[in-house]
Amino acid sequence: MASNGQYRSWGLPPKAGPQRILQMQWQGDSLPESGRPYLAFGNGRSYGDSCLNGQGTLVNLRGLDRFISFDGDTGVLRCEAGVLLSDILTHFVPRGWFLPVTPGTRYVTVGGAIANDVHGKNHHRAGSFGHHVRSLELLRSDGSRLVCSPQENPEWLSATIGGCGLTGVILWAEIGLKRIPGHAVEVESVRFSGIDEFLDLSRTSHNSHEYTVAWIDSLNPGPGGLRGVFHRGNHVEAGRRVTPPRTKPGLPFTPPVSLLPRAAVAAFNAAIYHLPRPSKRVVHHEPFFYPLDAVPNWNRLFGRKGFFQYQCVIPYEAAPEAVGELIARAAAARQGSFLSVLKVFGDHQPSGLLSFPRPGVTLALDFPNRGKPTLDLLDTLDEITLAAGGAVYPAKDARMPAETFTRGFPAWRQFEKYLDGGIMSDFWRRVAASSAGAVHA
Repeated sequence: MASNGQYRSWGLPPKAGPQRILQMQWQGDSLPESGRPYLAFGNGRSYGDSCLNGQGTLVNLRGLDRFISFDGDTGVLRCEAGVLLSDILTHFVPRGWFLPVTPGTRYVTVGGAIANDVHGKNHHRAGSFGHHVRSLELLRSDGSRLVCSPQENPEWLSATIGGCGLTGVILWAEIGLKRIPGHAVEVESVRFSGIDEFLDLSRTSHNSHEYTVAWIDSLNPGPGGLRGVFHRGNHVEAGRRVTPPRTKPGLPFTPPVSLLPRAAVAAFNAAIYHLPRPSKRVVHHEPFFYPLDAVPNWNRLFGRKGFFQYQCVIPYEAAPEAVGELIARAAAARQGSFLSVLKVFGDHQPSGLLSFPRPGVTLALDFPNRGKPTLDLLDTLDEITLAAGGAVYPAKDARMPAETFTRGFPAWRQFEKYLDGGIMSDFWRRVAASSAGAVHA
């Protein structure tokens, strides 16, 4: 093990690096007694501190990057936890298979996708990633191993899905892939104004389109208090060749200040909203699912202080009023959200005890870290979210107080009994460990 302070999360929060790094290369590797507390680390694409462990050892799982088996009839893939979603796509899309659920970046490990129970543009049809996990193996810090599935140790499977890596180290998992006709996606884009129009588009698209998502202009809400572009799509067999986007040059370094001033972002957002575009087009799947992946290290645009992403989910009945208030407060604070996304979660019940996706409307906003003004705004957004009966996404969080977490995830007390006493994260120290009086080595 060696000291390494370079392990950071995607939001570039000003957090201390881990005291040690342990590289795991084989499923048979164990966790030595001297490194506690541990925390599994995938590819660092969580935005906050759920993947950080400043007072212990990070267990780097990228060495567990092997496919184990694949059933070509059922689409069930068994692979190690350090496999990236991009690895799966590269190998299986040409064979007519796709991920059942995918987040907005393909550079996430399978273990990380499970630990954060990631969601995508098709939650209304397919649920979250956790709904498609058939089984997994969990390594506990005491050396014990558990195979978890709906039939074997199902309570441990429920605790591990969305459990932020706190129940143990995921070694491998089985997930069910889905058949697709080809690389292409037919996308329809519709401008809208107002939350009611967004909700109506979501309802009418539920059965006809597998994927739905809306980009919103949070800095120029318009007369309806909300304006944006609603995108809906389906996999299709392309009638012509579709090519992935060229990777754009990324920033080779992190600038001292944000390169996204509010005025520039507001002008950019207005241009995007008014951009002429065909109502329907056929594109390669990559620009539809992973537009930001085309810009390496785009997170560096926010400067050395990093940024906060605020993602919350609001129950359906409270969404029209609460979402409007969230956007209005963000716009009034003049903080500037570079990327603002709005979508509907379906009626699937959460697959894990601490799963974030649940029936409702989810809003994601990005804010450059400007210190106290930004933190004050995020506290205000918490108040609106909690008053509406909502929750904030742990995988995107770097600052929510304990009350925001415990009210948003009331099953956290039940989850406690599945905690591994030799595993800890900066996130859990902040939101629950002190409240629970937990003692970790």
